[in-house]
Amino acid sequence: MSTPHSVKLIDVTLRDAHQCLWATRMTTAMMAELAPRLDRAGFEAIDLVGGAVFDVCVRYLREDPWERMRILSQWVTETPLIVMTRGQSLYTFEFFADDIVELNAQRIAANGIRYHTPYDALNDMRNMELPVKASKRAGLYTAGGVVYTVSPVHTDDYYVRKIKELVALGVDAVYLKDPSGLLTPERVETLVPAAKAACGGVPLQLHSHCLAGLAPFNAVKAAKLGVDVVHTATSPLADGASHPATERFVANARRAGLTVDLDLGPVEEVAERLRYIAAREGKPLGRIAEFDAFHFEHQVPGGMISNLRSQLQTIGMEHKLPAILEEAARVRHDLGYPILVSPFAQFIVTQSVLNVMGAERYGTVPDEVRKYVLGYYGEIAGPIDPNLFDRIARGAEPVTVRPGELIEPAIGRLRRERGPFASDDDLLLAAFYGDGEYKALKAAGPIDTDYPLADTPLLTLVKEITRRPDISTVHYIRRAS
Repeated sequence: MSTPHSVKLIDVTLRDAHQCLWATRMTTAMMAELAPRLDRAGFEAIDLVGGAVFDVCVRYLREDPWERMRILSQWVTETPLIVMTRGQSLYTFEFFADDIVELNAQRIAANGIRYHTPYDALNDMRNMELPVKASKRAGLYTAGGVVYTVSPVHTDDYYVRKIKELVALGVDAVYLKDPSGLLTPERVETLVPAAKAACGGVPLQLHSHCLAGLAPFNAVKAAKLGVDVVHTATSPLADGASHPATERFVANARRAGLTVDLDLGPVEEVAERLRYIAAREGKPLGRIAEFDAFHFEHQVPGGMISNLRSQLQTIGMEHKLPAILEEAARVRHDLGYPILVSPFAQFIVTQSVLNVMGAERYGTVPDEVRKYVLGYYGEIAGPIDPNLFDRIARGAEPVTVRPGELIEPAIGRLRRERGPFASDDDLLLAAFYGDGEYKALKAAGPIDTDYPLADTPLLTLVKEITRRPDISTVHYIRRAS
């Protein structure tokens, strides 16, 4: 009898899950009763900081993300913590100089992090060369991402080629990143075996969102086909735009004959506390998404759609939303099928709004779209009509070198113009943010880690209510707190 395939889990509750459902507003204090319990459960790693989380910490929560790393490293002692970066873009939308990327990897490690998950939004592995090598030099376990999308050019052969390029850079693992939840069971059957073979013995992970409602089923199917690690979220912050629920995935995987060495007891305690925090703060719980075939055409992330709808409402143009989403599918085709993940989701939606609202399509083209077409962000997967290229490029020559090579070293200039800095962490903050944001963050002082949660009567109440509390119960908890 063959040994059952064993699958490990990475928890995304403290990063991607609240990014998807709570607009990235989970504070460090909220994590105090969650992190130690997740640490005891037996996850391969726990996702903590990256992308929007780093940015929201600085701009809105006024919490130093480097300090968050240090604090959580004291609370989580058994399980590696993860920092995710957008390749050469790190935590923002712009590309940074090679010396900044190198220093960032060093500071990730210095602040207690042991696991790094970089990816490039265009799957241009030239943009991954330095992030991966710097990460390895800093002693970090490095799982590189390959971003999944649906288009005529993003075939299984395309992903096999990209995975092999990534493995050649020396990553410790590869993860398929499905940010818009576009994987289908049929594609899992062909892509996962091909990706697993391309990894050549390097572990394969699956990071998939639930926007189309398919990710929970796909995750179990992918694990049966050889995926070694699946990314999941604690149930109150699962589903919707988030990830499959840890508890349900474990139950389904075990029923499917897979071995999952995870203690759900601490996870269930985390779920209780998340329901309490959601009720106290007025935050939503994850809901299972209905299947929407249109989503596979426009591919715009759910959070962007809700933000766009709100913006259109303020100018009395909400009725234009369906036309803008239809246009997004056309613009993506026109521009060589960029993957709708940050920053290209923002670029495509902006161009679509301009095309629908303007007098003519591409009558106005943002600088970011022009830079994308010229190759300043990296390799474009599909063809762009020559006439459209000429109209957007306006005579400029396309970029053919690794984009990072075009950026001058930045550390010396930062020290001269904005130093001295108390630490290299502060230097990096100055590289990422202007003087106003930087000074506001420093003025906010140390992170407050006190949250009224542990062993409170209200937490006892939460344990007694249903997993999906009705609105009156939520209001009762909030009023009582």
